[in-house]
Amino acid sequence: MDASNTFDKRSPSPRVERGGSERETSSASRSQGVGPSHNGRTSNQPVASLLGRLYGPIVEPLESVERLLRKELQSPYEDVAALLRHGVNLGGKRLRPAIHLLIADALGGAAHNNVVIATVLEMVHTATLVHDDVLDDASTRRHVETVNAKWNNHTSILLGDYLFAQSFRLSATLDNTRTCQWVGEAARLVCEGELRQVLHRDWLELDEPTYFAMIRGKTAELCRVACSLAAAEAGCDEATIDAIAAYGDNLGIAFQIADDYLDLWGDDDSVGKTLGTDLQQGKLTLPIIRLLETAKDKATIIEILSGNPDERLDRIRPYLDRSDARRYTADTAAQFRDRALAGLGNLPECDSRRCLTEIAYFSIDRTF
Repeated sequence: MDASNTFDKRSPSPRVERGGSERETSSASRSQGVGPSHNGRTSNQPVASLLGRLYGPIVEPLESVERLLRKELQSPYEDVAALLRHGVNLGGKRLRPAIHLLIADALGGAAHNNVVIATVLEMVHTATLVHDDVLDDASTRRHVETVNAKWNNHTSILLGDYLFAQSFRLSATLDNTRTCQWVGEAARLVCEGELRQVLHRDWLELDEPTYFAMIRGKTAELCRVACSLAAAEAGCDEATIDAIAAYGDNLGIAFQIADDYLDLWGDDDSVGKTLGTDLQQGKLTLPIIRLLETAKDKATIIEILSGNPDERLDRIRPYLDRSDARRYTADTAAQFRDRALAGLGNLPECDSRRCLTEIAYFSIDRTF
């Protein structure tokens, strides 16, 4: 399938051909890179080794981000300081700072302002994760205790607020208000996307355009603003800023679709959380939307999704495996990946651009 030609211009959701047997489904998911290896590009490699390669050109500025994070997240009160130290480590792969710094590097080099902006982005991202863990009643994130599990929900909410406040204080130290304005708007859209998802829990009429609009806010927006800020800092014109921002927007959507896939077809150890949590919480994701759209026995599917949350995954699995939902989800993720890659056309050929290309493949090629 030529992913670049499969988008319906009338809708934000891509078109994928219907049908397909279980064998075709497995083959498609492998070829598109969700789950198993995409031509050996990134799967099954140790995380540190993989990220070392993806972030190679920005090792020094990324280390500066880590130092600034630790400097900014300190307190004279040891109990608060311990909480902040725990929070610093929740962000994981530092994806948003990395794509900001890689684009900055490709456009002339990462300067002090880029380090500050990257730090601000990571603070905001971590704040959203801390709040997400409360919403999801999560006990671990990437095999580490969440703040709400180690402390409590009240502490988590206040830590998230602290991170938001500190991020905007830090952005105000820059020589213009652009970062404050753009990151503030991004944070608003993230919250709006999360609010819509909460308000649509157990709403079985959710359609693809609404789903894509929600994940564009809650997941893609911070990736988009990471790119647009890098281009703006480099002095790019508005059209170029928008084109580069499209990389982050589509990357974030591809990343979220891959998460939807892994929540159903990953494994607990590699994903780092219990599978089926979206189903338990009544969050409709792309595979389930596809199943509801195409299933002949829709009434049975609705009965399962309306039933005991703890039984939903086991009961829905046979219906998913008989449908094309797995292949459809893999193909759709690959199409958004390809749209992200098209956004790199405004960058010169260099090591940083090649790393951004690898990150796009990595976004749907994760087994950890």
